[in-house]
Amino acid sequence: MPSFSYCAFLGNHPAISLAELHASVPGFAFKRMIGTSIAIFETEAELKMKQLTNWGGVFLLAKKVSSDSATLKDIPHIITEENTSVKGKVTFSLRAYGVQKSVVHALYRDCKIALKKGGRAVRYVGNENKPAVSALLHDTGIVEGKKGCELVLLGDKDFLWIGRTVAVQDPDSYTQRDMEKPVRDTRVGLLPPKLAQMLLNFGEWIVRSENPKAKKTLVIFDPFCGTGVIPMETVLRGWPIFASDMSLKAVNGTEKNLEWLRKIKDIKKRDVPSVVWKQDATKPFELKEDIDVIVTETTLGPSLTDRPTAKDAAKMRTECEAIEIGFLKNAAATLPGVPVVATFPVWFLKTGSLFLEKTWKEIHDLGYRAVLPAGVASDHPTHPSLLYRRPDQLVGREIVILKHSPKK
Repeated sequence: MPSFSYCAFLGNHPAISLAELHASVPGFAFKRMIGTSIAIFETEAELKMKQLTNWGGVFLLAKKVSSDSATLKDIPHIITEENTSVKGKVTFSLRAYGVQKSVVHALYRDCKIALKKGGRAVRYVGNENKPAVSALLHDTGIVEGKKGCELVLLGDKDFLWIGRTVAVQDPDSYTQRDMEKPVRDTRVGLLPPKLAQMLLNFGEWIVRSENPKAKKTLVIFDPFCGTGVIPMETVLRGWPIFASDMSLKAVNGTEKNLEWLRKIKDIKKRDVPSVVWKQDATKPFELKEDIDVIVTETTLGPSLTDRPTAKDAAKMRTECEAIEIGFLKNAAATLPGVPVVATFPVWFLKTGSLFLEKTWKEIHDLGYRAVLPAGVASDHPTHPSLLYRRPDQLVGREIVILKHSPKK
């Protein structure tokens, strides 16, 4: 089976983004990092825009288009070849890392000259100081390849990788469903849509790693749905969602947000079902349909404006641990065999980080075992998890993937 070489420009949490690729890409084979946020990898499957739409941690994806012996002098020829099927004016762009700005400036000129010699009208976007923004790549038809292309040049010592951009995130779409949805509640913390996508991808990975023949459309359950970020992202990918929360206000907010999303995206409820109800996640679940995986943002404790004292953080941890343990005990008893992808709160104090250690000590006795995709390193020294924290954030998230582990 042939292999394809790609590079991925990773998001603000490169380790989690790389873990998402490990979980999502068929036959993923990591090759090397360029800098701290560009990953080169190989896969047995050809990747396209559709895959990246569901990846929260990858900003841009490029496919290798040159041989290993290619040099920067070959760029004008390569860009000419990549645009042979384009009709009319050609729009091109260069996105370089590890290549001197003066060299990139000259390459823009040489590419323009080469295309003009071929009788093509030419326009380029971006420059050696700043690559073209994603919206421009979409607007100019570069991503789709109908009006031109963008070449990605990655240099590192004696290494050169040349690829063509095949997919790029649409930031306006994320902003729309994050900021323009009718119900937002900043008091309980805001789960970013991109993180919700990553959690869903980890959920799909754990299901398919346990059962490679699992159906294409998974059924998700979110028992701490808040205002519905995970349910919204689930519906967007065409999967049925069951969602609950102990707050009636949150339940109503989720329903309003789902109704809004269905309207703007034209997603009928009969095609992608959703059920939302009020329930304490520590009380027995009584679902009428089989669930493939629980994907949820559990309680993160109260919203903080100042760094908590060690005493206050310890109190918050005790309260959260009671909820987390109660939820996992309930899930293990009433949804046996169903894996869990969840976030646990982490408090950042002057003296260090405070994790839910009591919860971790009881995970195995509750019927679970924490795992990560093969090749992914944990962010914690003693248990497998990934840490999500924005700069200066007082409460972060520990991403936990739990598979069913029967007690012996």
